[in-house]
Amino acid sequence: QVQLVESGGGLVQPGGSLRLSCAASGSIFGIMRMGWYRQAPGKQRDLVAIISSSGVTNYADSVKGRFTISTNSAKNTVYLQMNSLKAEDTTVYYCNALVNWHNYWGQGTQVTVSS
Repeated sequence: QVQLVESGGGLVQPGGSLRLSCAASGSIFGIMRMGWYRQAPGKQRDLVAIISSSGVTNYADSVKGRFTISTNSAKNTVYLQMNSLKAEDTTVYYCNALVNWHNYWGQGTQVTVSS
């Protein structure tokens, strides 16, 4: 089993920044990819950004140039640096890890962008 613990969500004004963190623990040998998704109430969960074990990244068009995904040297923690935040970025963000072809999810962290 893999556990994912997220932190860093909160309230920020438009144009501000937040940094999300997600630490993976448990049977994490074989992490293939980690990333962030977000889901608004009543809507599907959408990709925000992912990073492979080799460092290849992919971003949703809506966040390109504003968000940056990265990992620590051990590649068991993933970060999402979010800059120039907009009201439409408000929702719950979920950490994801693909480990030996099994998907794992964090509990979600709320990001609210409001003045």
